[in-house]
Amino acid sequence: MTEQMSKGIELMLAGMGIVFLFLTMLVLAINIMSSLIQRFFPEAPNLVGTVTTSSSGIDKNIIAAITAAVHQHRSKPKKSTHY
Repeated sequence: MTEQMSKGIELMLAGMGIVFLFLTMLVLAINIMSSLIQRFFPEAPNLVGTVTTSSSGIDKNIIAAITAAVHQHRSKPKKSTHY
């Protein structure tokens, strides 16, 4: 029984180590890609005047569409789910 437990613990630690190593490499890769993007593309292009936006920076047409969709959804009669 103790041999099976030690093998199980050994397998668990190996699995946890592999997952930890993978996640560490993933975080490092994301940080490296982020720094490369910021280095070669430091700032997004300025598109001032191409879209009419509100004070929050969202297109007024999008706000109108969302408002209309919410109003339409709320005005629908509620269906009963009782059987």
